[in-house]
Amino acid sequence: MSEAPPQRTPTGSVVLDIGDGVGALVVYAPSSCWGQEIEVSRADTAARIHTDVLERCVDGSNLFAAVFASLPEGDYTVWRDALTPGAAVTVGSGQVAELDWR
Repeated sequence: MSEAPPQRTPTGSVVLDIGDGVGALVVYAPSSCWGQEIEVSRADTAARIHTDVLERCVDGSNLFAAVFASLPEGDYTVWRDALTPGAAVTVGSGQVAELDWR
């Protein structure tokens, strides 16, 4: 007997922790990236952090995005995979940076 695959359910709200010296990053992704991790690293370090691409409901429409809710301001590399840099983005103090990979 085979089990049914899990159903996608849009996630709830995201609380951004931004302010003096701290911003956030939203990476919009195609639905094929659902459940995958996206990694970012500061331009001046090799250390990476990650978050999952989740389905989100925004203004009545569903989209897929990875949300980095709190990042120190600065320049970041967003990685396509373990070896391939995908984009450079600047996270500003008290701001939300956006990157569209759809």
